[in-house]
Amino acid sequence: MIRMPSSGGGIVRYFDDYTSKIELTPTLIVVLIVVVLVLEIILHVSGSSWFGL
Repeated sequence: MIRMPSSGGGIVRYFDDYTSKIELTPTLIVVLIVVVLVLEIILHVSGSSWFGL
């Protein structure tokens, strides 16, 4: 029989007292992704004429 030490046997515990200074809601993440996609589409369609490429 193998006995694990009383420290928890390698189980990692994360405490809930940590709060981030930057808090992003899922809605904000989705909006930012949509904005980046729209900008990428606009640049793909008409960016070459704007930058002379």
